[in-house]
Amino acid sequence: MSRVLLRHPCRVSRRAAAPAIRIGTRVRGKGSHGFSTTPARQDLMETTGFTENQLTAREAVGAVCARFPNTYWQDKDQREEDPAEFHAALARDGWASQSCTTVGPIPQLTGCARTSKQATMMMQTIAESGAGMAGAQAIHANVYATQPLARFGTRSQLQGIIPHIVSGKWRTCFGVTEPNSGLDTLRLGTAARRQADGSYRITGQKIWITCAQVARKMMLLARTTALAEVRKPSEGLSMFCIDLDRELPGLDIRKIRKMGGRAVDANDVYFDKYAIPPESLVDDEGKGFKMILHGMNAERCLLAGEALRLGYAALTRAAGYARDRTVFQQGAKLATYHAARLFDAGRHDDSIRPDQIGVACNSAKYMGDRPS
Repeated sequence: MSRVLLRHPCRVSRRAAAPAIRIGTRVRGKGSHGFSTTPARQDLMETTGFTENQLTAREAVGAVCARFPNTYWQDKDQREEDPAEFHAALARDGWASQSCTTVGPIPQLTGCARTSKQATMMMQTIAESGAGMAGAQAIHANVYATQPLARFGTRSQLQGIIPHIVSGKWRTCFGVTEPNSGLDTLRLGTAARRQADGSYRITGQKIWITCAQVARKMMLLARTTALAEVRKPSEGLSMFCIDLDRELPGLDIRKIRKMGGRAVDANDVYFDKYAIPPESLVDDEGKGFKMILHGMNAERCLLAGEALRLGYAALTRAAGYARDRTVFQQGAKLATYHAARLFDAGRHDDSIRPDQIGVACNSAKYMGDRPS
């Protein structure tokens, strides 16, 4: 983590900075909701197009994030420890899943993000708070991976699984990517073979599976009909919601060593005739590809939002640091000498533009007027 972030953990870009643990300040004005982590002139952009409820949700998530300073994330990364406390804190306030988007009237699903827009705002707030991608990855699989289940699962599946995810008791992961197919999802090789009793045996490998070390459930995409036996590659793929039971034979989860982002695990997952019950199948066989798009499209929205707000976080912190620091305790003196030197040199050097001289001279005056 950079020295800038550690020195000023969550300083906002206004001169009157908020306490270090806060991720934003309230700016009251006519027609303004008032939450921003960026300069006041950007408040309109920050709030335009959002409802009062959505902005209130952003503040609620921000209040949770504020309890986890940059030192928490630095420690988790160095120790390669899952941010379980962060996930639990979000879950307690009902932010552990967006699965309730399409579930319907299940009592346990109060308080969570009910639209993709609200979920994206939630993930943006997490990333911008200082949690970065580690904090986002710790939660966003629960948001996007469960979308196929929430949309196509039976009522029995929803009532038996979703409340445990929303409460934070169960974590989830997304089992799609494979070493030999990459982004060519239609040609994945993991197979699910149905047995005489209706159960399935899973054989194959998944790679770069986030949170598999701590996940109780995996949304798994596998072939129930071989690629050679279907009319087009999108057929024959099925979606399963499976238990990751480390005590059963046929399952091997191996953590991948990474150069960064170590607070959240990535894994190779090997299946060798791993047995799953018939009720693990989501909807019907062969419909998995259309279902998986509901998760992937949601994931793209979340990732875009996370990357955007992570950039905002870096920009506002860097700008605040550059503005507030004092170099050698004599910044005004150095700026004055630089401006004078540039002014003199400009008389004989045509490469020095008048506007450069003007900026230097006015900057020196501005800095000289400020109290040291």
